[in-house]
Amino acid sequence: MGNEFEGGLPRGVALSWGLVKPPQRGPKREMSLKQIVDSAIAIADKEGLSAVSMNRVAASLGFTTMSIYRYVPSKDDLVLLMQDAVCDIFISAESESAHWRENMFNFVRTIVLCYLDHPWLCDIPISGVPMTPNNLRIVDWALQIMNELPLNHQEKISIVVLLTNQARVYGFFKRDIDRAIRTGVNTGPVPGVDYSAMLKHLVTSERYPYLQPVVQAGAYSAEEKSEDDNKNLYGYEFDFGLERILDGIEHYVISKT
Repeated sequence: MGNEFEGGLPRGVALSWGLVKPPQRGPKREMSLKQIVDSAIAIADKEGLSAVSMNRVAASLGFTTMSIYRYVPSKDDLVLLMQDAVCDIFISAESESAHWRENMFNFVRTIVLCYLDHPWLCDIPISGVPMTPNNLRIVDWALQIMNELPLNHQEKISIVVLLTNQARVYGFFKRDIDRAIRTGVNTGPVPGVDYSAMLKHLVTSERYPYLQPVVQAGAYSAEEKSEDDNKNLYGYEFDFGLERILDGIEHYVISKT
């Protein structure tokens, strides 16, 4: 199979849209593209993206590796299909009474949750604009929220890029922190707790006059958290940062009216 679909779409993208007919030959027709993608996602969720291979997926389903290639021509195509599959997220109906920024806040949180549920998404490089159906559905959702704002198309897309990048960066951060705790690099029950006492000793007011009071207060290593903070899946830092980004967007929107 070639890398390009006859209509000009990359093969993986064409597969995501259902534009490629399933193979008609072979003794085991009961296999499906969905089974292959679901199996690959299960492996990646448990062991990371590097553990996914055509051979591993085939073995998990009880088929030969060559039989997988009849459905998906390459691992790159498989990864593209995995990414689109986990982006099939629940999109809640927007409340007419809610302010647009409240809906946008929930939009970004929903994307972050996708990264938290599937940390391997952070390992997939960005190779171009979204072209698969579920990815485009997410973009469409954001544009729906901004539909009544006095912004042109390019401004709206720029905001989508800004906010989805924020979600991706936090996904990177949270994944790496969780990995550090899990592998024993950071053994404290809360990130930073195991070295916070040493920081308080090393960070003096003479050498770090502005950082020292922050470290002493426990804010630098997130040492002191309220009960609400501990229940917050995303973290105070994420919510605070996102609110400030939305402040800037709102200020720009007001300036256009």
